[in-house]
Amino acid sequence: MGRLGPTEIILILVVIILLFGAKKLPDMARSLGKSARILKSEAKAMKSDDQQTAPADPPHPGAADQAAPRTIQASPGDVTSARPVTEPSDTTKR
Repeated sequence: MGRLGPTEIILILVVIILLFGAKKLPDMARSLGKSARILKSEAKAMKSDDQQTAPADPPHPGAADQAAPRTIQASPGDVTSARPVTEPSDTTKR
């Protein structure tokens, strides 16, 4: 397997255009970009959640009652608004 030269890249692009058609390629690229933005925003949200859920001090008793509900923000291309998230509470005694 060698490196791809310019003729191979052009041949691959021609095959892709023949398979999908010139009209569907912009729509496919748009949906791929939207998916990438959603994935990036979700990964960033997971990172910030991990940093927030690992406090330096142990939680105080009753602190869970005072916590504000988390809200998931809609992605830039999403038409729905942000919605509150209900998280399960740990009711078992340890």
